Amino acid sequence: MTKELLEKYLNNQCTPQEVDQVIHWMKEQSFFSDSKDLLRADWTQFKDEESLVSDEKLDILLDRIHHKINLEKPLLIQFKTKRIIHWVSKAAAFILLPVLAFLFYVISENTRLANQIVTVSVDSLEVIAPVGSRTVVELSDGSIVHLNYGSRIKYPQNFVGNTRGVVLSGEGYFDVAHSPDKPFVVTAGGIDVRALGTIFNVNAYPESNDIATTLIEGKVLVEEKQSNGSLKKLKELIPGQQVIYEKNTGIVNSEMVQVGRYIAWKDGKLVFENEPIDQVAQRLSRMFNVEIQVDSGVEKYKYTVTFVDEPLFQILDLLSVATPIEYRALPRAKNPDGTFQKQKILIASKK
Repeated sequence: MTKELLEKYLNNQCTPQEVDQVIHWMKEQSFFSDSKDLLRADWTQFKDEESLVSDEKLDILLDRIHHKINLEKPLLIQFKTKRIIHWVSKAAAFILLPVLAFLFYVISENTRLANQIVTVSVDSLEVIAPVGSRTVVELSDGSIVHLNYGSRIKYPQNFVGNTRGVVLSGEGYFDVAHSPDKPFVVTAGGIDVRALGTIFNVNAYPESNDIATTLIEGKVLVEEKQSNGSLKKLKELIPGQQVIYEKNTGIVNSEMVQVGRYIAWKDGKLVFENEPIDQVAQRLSRMFNVEIQVDSGVEKYKYTVTFVDEPLFQILDLLSVATPIEYRALPRAKNPDGTFQKQKILIASKK
């Protein structure tokens, strides 16, 4: 009997004649001293090798081998041979260890790579504040972001590298956790707002030509992205200062403001301070997801008023009382796919 033949038997590679030969050897010759020496040598070598397989796992493997032998020649396996079969199986199992180790490695590596792919796929997160509601997001560094109506922010699950970068579309109020070695950078439109640990507001709705940055506490630097990828310093703000960047011209304007009116939205307040009706209509349209059209005869009207979580039509009623305007809500048109278009509201002078 050779070790190679035992290998073939355990790997289901034997011919019918070779199977008979193995079974015959187990029954008639396995108790001979030469056979025992062969098994003892293989078993000793197996025990000396560093094994990744426990005895419990080997026992399971051996049980399967026993079952295989019993199925093929049930009448030839006697009680006296069971012990030597146990030793033969363990000796031959040493041959299977590289295969088992390889399979274990492949499965483990695939699992690890799958977990990495899942991690990468969820590493970039996006939060959207639905129309008509505000959302608060806490980032992994402890920074808090308030999102205004219809705004969205993209950010990594965990910040890596030398900066903490996020991308904003819409309006966000940022309370940034202090980290001197890792600046916090908000990318909005064509500008970056860079801070260490501070509180500021960025208004950067894509449909608006202006990007407004208002500083409440600390210090921020507003930079413009150049075509070659570099950054151009525009303005370094101090608390109470607001910078407005015009996207189509690149013009930058700054002034000291009452910051309360620009951050009141996060507390559910809608503040207008001497604002013309077209700007009022724009903010209401965004807030309530409607389309408000203003006639040319009413541009002269301006409003200074604060609303706290008021419904749209109640706001329009109050504006109609304050100035000689009227509004009309048109029925919502139905799209071919069964959905409805935004509701249109027309504002005109009272007749």
